[in-house]
Amino acid sequence: MNTSFFGELLQSISERGRALLDRGRDRRGNGSARSESLIELCEHLLSGRGEASGVALAREILGHYDDLTIGPRIAFFEALARRFGTDPARMEAAIAAWRAQPSDQTAAEVHAASEPRRQELFRRLNLAPGGTRALVRMREQLMDVLVNRDDLGAVDDDFVHLFTSWFNRGFLVLRHIDWSTPAIVLEKIIRYEAVHEIHDWDDLRRRIDPPDRRCYAFFHPALIDEPLIFVEVALTRDIPGAIAPILATGRETVEPDKMRTATFYSISNCQRGLAGVSFGNFLIKQVVEEINREIPKLATFVTLSPAPNFASWLKRERATENSAALSEADKAALATLDEPVWWNDAGKTNALREPVMRAAAWYYLRARSARGLPVDAVARFHLGNGARLERIDWLADVSDKAMAQSHGLMVNYLYDVDDIEKNHEAYAEGRTVVASNAVQRFLRPTLELVPVAG
Repeated sequence: MNTSFFGELLQSISERGRALLDRGRDRRGNGSARSESLIELCEHLLSGRGEASGVALAREILGHYDDLTIGPRIAFFEALARRFGTDPARMEAAIAAWRAQPSDQTAAEVHAASEPRRQELFRRLNLAPGGTRALVRMREQLMDVLVNRDDLGAVDDDFVHLFTSWFNRGFLVLRHIDWSTPAIVLEKIIRYEAVHEIHDWDDLRRRIDPPDRRCYAFFHPALIDEPLIFVEVALTRDIPGAIAPILATGRETVEPDKMRTATFYSISNCQRGLAGVSFGNFLIKQVVEEINREIPKLATFVTLSPAPNFASWLKRERATENSAALSEADKAALATLDEPVWWNDAGKTNALREPVMRAAAWYYLRARSARGLPVDAVARFHLGNGARLERIDWLADVSDKAMAQSHGLMVNYLYDVDDIEKNHEAYAEGRTVVASNAVQRFLRPTLELVPVAG
C-alpha cells in the first residue's frame, strides 16, 4: 500500500512538472524545446531544476530513450561515456584546493568531483515513475552492446555502482511464493526459471504447492511484481542424488515427520540488468533461517546444483596433450562420450563412471582460472558462501540440456551452519576448496596437491 501510494505521488508530481515545462516552452516560442535532443534534455536535468519539473523531465527523457532504435541507443551510450564523465576542471580545482589546504572539507570535494556526472544523471532519472525499472532495462541493453564496445565499460561500472546501493540487502523483501501468490508473479516465476524449465501451470503447482516444497523470492519496493532472484526447495528424507525424483509428476509426498533435509535445487536470477549485484548469498542464508524456524528438526541443508561448464572443460582436456587432469587410459575410455545416447547403455555407463568422476574431481578441486579461482561459476558461488563440496552425482540429470553441458553430472553443496564461517574464510583467504572425503577419493593419487580441505 505504501509503495503504491508513493508511486501515485510521483506520478502526480510528474504530471504537474510536465505542465510547468510545457508552459516554459510556450513562453520561448512555438514549443521548439520539444525537438531538443535527448542529450540536451539530460543536460537540462542536471542543471538543477525544481523537483516537480525535474521528475517530469526525467520521465520525458526515459520516454524518448524508450523510443530509440539500436543505432541511436548506442549513440546515447557513447554520449554518456564521453560527455557525462568526471568534470576535469572541477577535479583539477578540487585537487588544487586539497593540496593547498588538506582537510576533511577539501577531501570531500575531491571525492565529489571525481564522481562521473552520469551517476547523478541516473539518480535523477530514477525519480521518474518507473525510473528504477527503466534504468535496469537500460543497463540490460547496454550489456548487449558491451560485447563489442569495451569503451563503454565505464558506463556499465556506474550502473553496477549505483545498483549495488539501490538494491542493498536492507531494501529487499523475502516472500514465500505459493499457489495464493498473484498470478502476475507466478507467470514470471515460470518465465525466469533458468535451471529446470517449468513447462506449464501444473508443473509450477507441483513445485510450490505441496507441503514438502517451498519457493522463496527477493523483491525490491521499486519493482513490486518483479522477483529479483528465487530459489526452489525440496524437503526430503535424505540428500538427493538426482533431479528426476524431485520433479517427477507422480512422486510420493514426504510426510512432515520424515523431513530431514532441505534441498535447494534451483536458484534463478531474474533481472539480467542487475548482473554483478549479488543477492544469492543473502537469499540462501535467509531461507535457511525461515525454514529452520518453521521446521526446527531439519538437520541438513544442501543444494542439488548443475555443472553447466563441465562438458566443455572436459572436451578441452581430452584434446590437450599431456593433460594433468586425464591419464591416457582415461582419455581412451572417455571417447565413448562422443557416441549418441550412450547413457541408455548400461555397459557404457558402467565403463564411463570412474573416468568421468575422476575428471570431475579434478575439475572441482584442481582446475583454476587465470585469476586462480575455481573454473566452475556455480562452485565459486557456493564455496564463497561457506558451503562444502559434499558429493558429485553421476547421471543425476539426463535431460538433453544437462547431457550436453555436464554429461549428466550434478553436485551437492552442504551448508553446515557450524562450519559456514570457517569454510568461507578458507576459500576467501586461500581459495581452498573445502570438500568431503567422498569427493577427494576420486582424485588420481599421483596428482600434485593444491589447497583442498576436508
